[in-house]
This record gives sequence, C-alpha cells and structure tokens, in this order.
Amino acid sequence: MTETISARALLLDMDGTLVDSTAVVERLWLAWAEPHGIDPTTVLSVVHGRQGHQSMAIMLPERDHSINLTENREMLAREAGDVDGVIEVAGAAAFLDSLRGHPHAIVTSADVRLMTARMQAAGLTVPPIAVTAESVSASKPDPEGFLLGATLVGADPADCIVFEDSAAGIQAAHAAGMRVVGVGPHAVTHSPEYHVDDLTQVTVVAAEHGIELVIR
Repeated sequence: MTETISARALLLDMDGTLVDSTAVVERLWLAWAEPHGIDPTTVLSVVHGRQGHQSMAIMLPERDHSINLTENREMLAREAGDVDGVIEVAGAAAFLDSLRGHPHAIVTSADVRLMTARMQAAGLTVPPIAVTAESVSASKPDPEGFLLGATLVGADPADCIVFEDSAAGIQAAHAAGMRVVGVGPHAVTHSPEYHVDDLTQVTVVAAEHGIELVIR
C-alpha cells in the first residue's frame, strides 16, 4: 500500500529515527541505573526520547533535581564519547539528501555535542537547523522543541510532519498539533498517523506548495 502525504516542512528526531544508537543508550543507562537498584525494564521504558535529567527524575522522584542536572551533564559527555555501534537508520542518508532545499530541522533531546558525535558516527550530515537540549526549557513529551522547530523553519505546526520513534517524541509532536510518521518497530505502538519500518520506505517529492511524501 502506498500513501502520499502533503506538508510544508519536516521535523526529524535523531536517535531511533535517523541514527540507531540503541546499543550505546541502553548500555550506558543500564550501567547508571544498576547502583540505584532500578529494574532494567523500567529503565528501558523511560529513557528513550527524553532528556537525561527528566529520565532521572522519573526513576528517582525523591532525589534533588540539582543532582540530576549534574549527572545528566556527565551522561551527555559519556554518550558523546561512546559511539561504538552507532549506525544510520536504513535510508537516512538518502532521505536527508532528498530534503536539501526543503524546510526541515532536527529536533532532538541530545545536546549539540552529542548530536554531532552521533550524526558523524553514522555518516550523516546535520541539517542547517537543529533544535537541541540547549534550545529548550522542557524535554519531550513537552511540545516546546517541535513548536520551536516549526517557528525556525517558518511553517505552521499543522503543516509540519514529524518523524519520530519514541513514545515521548510522538506525544510531544501530537501535543504540538503535528502529524507523525513513526519510524521503526516500536513506534507503531504509540499511535502515529503513519508508520514505516525505516527510511527506505519514504520518498520526498517537491510539490507546488511544499513537500509530498510517498510512503510505501
């Protein structure tokens, strides 16, 4: 089945959407959680898509948040220095190349250093517009990042399509009033409007008033 979707702009998550960083994310977060006695299932259900300090606050709700902020900075540095196993999601390089000249941006919970490290490790070029952890005051599932992304690309939120894989990211996009293409096997469980296994299933076509996406 083929679907065609019209949009003015695209907003792209990074981890799990453009870059497969699952191995390193889970390795480092499980190591962080072990001395706190947090069940691995809980860890893996929380950390994807969120900024680290918010994940820590969810898993250790009684802890002073200043500790979370400090440990989050340390975690971001460790993540940026550990790109072992980081690869592109299938089709990501060609997909990004096809977006040149069209309004689009990355909207990620990573900071600039981590975003750059993972995109480079995956052999991908960072788009000119990026919303990172430094850009916002609230993490996904808050819609702030996607709303800022829409402003930066000059599009109304309703005219943006978001590519996301995580529950937090899809919730954030919906809260921003945007449609979602879920990417990967887990995204479909979080009620995106559309779904692809990877980015090889997406073709970008220039249209008179924006972009058309052909999803196979």
